[in-house]
Amino acid sequence: MIVDFDSIIIGGGVVGLAIARSLADTGREVLLLEANPSIGQGISSRNSEVIHAGIYYPYNSLKRLLCLKGRNLLVKYCEARNISYKNLGKLIIANKQTEIDALPKILDNGLRNGVSDLRIILQDELKELEPNLRAKKAIHSPSTGIVDSHGLMLALQGDLELAGGLLSFNSEVREVKKIKEGFLVGVCSSESIEVTCRELINSAGLNAQEISKNFIDVGPTSIPKVRYCKGTYFSLAKNSPFNTLIYPVPNRAGLGIHLTLDLAGRAKFGPDTEWINAPNYEVDPQRKAEFVSHIRDYYPDIDDNDIHPDYAGIRPKIVDAGESAADFNIQFSAQHSILGYVALYGIESPGLTSALAIGEFVSKNLN
Repeated sequence: MIVDFDSIIIGGGVVGLAIARSLADTGREVLLLEANPSIGQGISSRNSEVIHAGIYYPYNSLKRLLCLKGRNLLVKYCEARNISYKNLGKLIIANKQTEIDALPKILDNGLRNGVSDLRIILQDELKELEPNLRAKKAIHSPSTGIVDSHGLMLALQGDLELAGGLLSFNSEVREVKKIKEGFLVGVCSSESIEVTCRELINSAGLNAQEISKNFIDVGPTSIPKVRYCKGTYFSLAKNSPFNTLIYPVPNRAGLGIHLTLDLAGRAKFGPDTEWINAPNYEVDPQRKAEFVSHIRDYYPDIDDNDIHPDYAGIRPKIVDAGESAADFNIQFSAQHSILGYVALYGIESPGLTSALAIGEFVSKNLN
């Protein structure tokens, strides 16, 4: 027997969950397929858990639009669902003259984007705010924070199920066929099954391109090549010297080796940038020397024995090393001519912050 759904979402990370929840809220019959044994075991479990304010992104980008809207939705959602989060604030710090010269442009971009609480802080005030920090100047972002990403995903899963949506774990998509009224999806789980749907949403993260390439006849020109950009984290083995998130001036690949805190106050450094050919989550202890060198730029008291390998994540880049950061690439039928198919590529940072807004965006465009 083939079971029919209105919408099938491939990928049970935070973005896939948010999309599924949003579609289920419209009354659709929704099925979410996840290849892993539970939610959020890919990109969503291997990041900094930061709630971004929306400072860096180009004004007319989806990243800017969905990050600012997503942040407001996320904070309200956390308060309504008792999900732990904290607005710790962030310092974008500068020591070298080139970094100091870059701060006004970052500030202007953030203010233009609508992040109205940004301001420049000079060295004396920085010393009062963070005595252990070495920085000559910084931008302070009070509305940057951290969130319990797993608690968030559990709440989204609960909302989806309350709205009548179904989740199927250990369910790998093995084929997709275009049929008259939508799609026939073959799933390999404990047994091979087939399901149909009118709308198919590909939110498979690092595997999104493979699904479009192998199963959906969208044409190669509409599928951006995936580039794997690995980021390693090292944890601090002592009490955090800082109460605020500490970020260097961004580089082309990301936001640099920054310091973030979890909700228990534990500090970690990362991610760094390592371009790789295939997904690999092993943490190389030899990267410690590079980490310590970068960290000493703003935390001179760091010792080689203070940090230990923690975990690694992979950014699903759609640009090559050295190229400017790409926008979120969310494709509907206007981009690939297949009615009812939505493909999400390059959903890296600020994907966590933007998740609820992405869910609404996909739902509204499908409607």
